[in-house]
Amino acid sequence: MKIISWNVNGIRACVKKGFLEYFQQENADIFCLQETKLQVGQIELHLEGYEQYWNYATKKGYSGTAVFTKIKPLSVKYGVGDMSEEAEGRILTLEFEQFYLVNVYTPNAKRDLTRLPYRLEWEDDMRSYLKQLDQIKPVIMCGDLNVAHEDIDLKNAKTNRGNSGFTIEERGKMTELLQEGFTDTFRYFYPSTEGAYTWWSYMSKVRERNIGWRIDYFIASNRLQNKLKDSYIHPQTLGSDHCPIILELTDI
Repeated sequence: MKIISWNVNGIRACVKKGFLEYFQQENADIFCLQETKLQVGQIELHLEGYEQYWNYATKKGYSGTAVFTKIKPLSVKYGVGDMSEEAEGRILTLEFEQFYLVNVYTPNAKRDLTRLPYRLEWEDDMRSYLKQLDQIKPVIMCGDLNVAHEDIDLKNAKTNRGNSGFTIEERGKMTELLQEGFTDTFRYFYPSTEGAYTWWSYMSKVRERNIGWRIDYFIASNRLQNKLKDSYIHPQTLGSDHCPIILELTDI
């Protein structure tokens, strides 16, 4: 099985920059999007053989997630309980026979960290939710999680320490999640690989010089480790300030 996740930073713009060509070329079983930035009826994608599920933000041109899947899910859930983030279209959960897939666009703490307290509550709620699902069947969470976990996960760790996406608090929440029985699949395969990033600023020449952050992840229940085949990044794929990430599994 092949699953792809990509923060497209506006699907309509990304389609104009080659999204459909990449989509057809990769032929994934499941394709997850974050930051779709649209409302119902603003785009019509003809993706033969795929079921489409969209979680739209109430606010126009903001946030939003989507999942395109060849495998019909047993159930689909939008948001998590009473979490206010449902209005921002940030979470899609698809239940399949052998696992849950949770597509997530984690809120940014903001440059001035004014949203950090809210972000930390989000992290606690998400961790609780994932643990509940994991008691039923294994979980694969993917998406833009808006945190570089360790120094190796961004180019300039020293100068960014304490900044949004690299605060002690945000990094600590990722550590807590992994300690609760989950695996960062990329680091599972490539624990010491440097320069592996999924997001780059739009500042001049930043992407060309690979001054980036790894903030997009596939996180899987530990008991899926024996089914993990590979987890990798497509930094050469343009169309967004993020690039796609890929998870391949066997016997699932």
